[in-house]
Amino acid sequence: MSLESARKVLQTELEALQRLLERLDAANGPAFEQAVERIVACPGRVVITGMGKSGIIGQKLAATFASTGTPSFFLHPAEAAHGDLGMIVKGDLLVALSYGGETEEINQLLPASKRLGVGVIAFTGALNSTLAQAADLVLDISVDREACPHNLAPTASTAAMMALGDALAIALLERRGFKEEDFARLHPGGRLGKKFQRVENLMHAGDDLPRVAPDAPMPDVIYEMSRQGLGMTTVVDDGLRLVGIVTDGDLRRLMQKRKDEALHLTARDAMTPKPATIARTELAATALRLMEERKITSLVVTDSDGRVEGVLHLHDLWTTQLF
Repeated sequence: MSLESARKVLQTELEALQRLLERLDAANGPAFEQAVERIVACPGRVVITGMGKSGIIGQKLAATFASTGTPSFFLHPAEAAHGDLGMIVKGDLLVALSYGGETEEINQLLPASKRLGVGVIAFTGALNSTLAQAADLVLDISVDREACPHNLAPTASTAAMMALGDALAIALLERRGFKEEDFARLHPGGRLGKKFQRVENLMHAGDDLPRVAPDAPMPDVIYEMSRQGLGMTTVVDDGLRLVGIVTDGDLRRLMQKRKDEALHLTARDAMTPKPATIARTELAATALRLMEERKITSLVVTDSDGRVEGVLHLHDLWTTQLF
């Protein structure tokens, strides 16, 4: 019985989202495009407001907007009537969430917004409501019915409101050209923060950087690899420019082919020339992707002139929990 009820709820919400998608391709499309352009052109902040469950969605959307490059905050409409209206200034843009469009606390904000010259974008399911009539742009989130068996508890309508808000946030992200580097700047904490750490914060440098000269004898190469414990060493010239690398795999292949003379050879004889490199300013996630593509466990960090600055090992990314 419970599973059947859950299926009905999910089916109802799926149908509501499907109809929302169909409207986006028809009636809602021009208004959605205009909303994107209005927000991009907004010199101030996007102020999102809503009461009850719409307010909870508004708080989430304000956070999503702000974290994806659109300055935004949530304004509680009831608090606005008791002084917080001063948080809205000329140049801002108001996004009002109200399915029925007759939420008293929200409609009280409309005259003040007009006086300030603040534009209004409405998310509503009632196109003839007070909110819809007062708004500059209306995004239709109407649903045929709620998932609640009594057609009362906001369920399908809140799913539609949340989904369209997310769609608007991502459209804005793409319109602004918001990139991974921007995420790194706005998400310094948590797992996202770890994912967007820079290579320079994780690489082995200075005394921890394994390096040998091209003519270094094989015992010295093996010692350097063992001392740093990275399973490899860089091979550099007198100017610290990268010449190649020697890995555990290179040593094994050398022992198989030239076992009797291996210890009498030099780093140049065993190295892999032109290994994969990365800049210190690249994201750790980019380094991980490169390692996976090349099927390697280490990347040499070099500057624009090819000088070695560090080494990044796959284990360094494991400890950063990128997997």
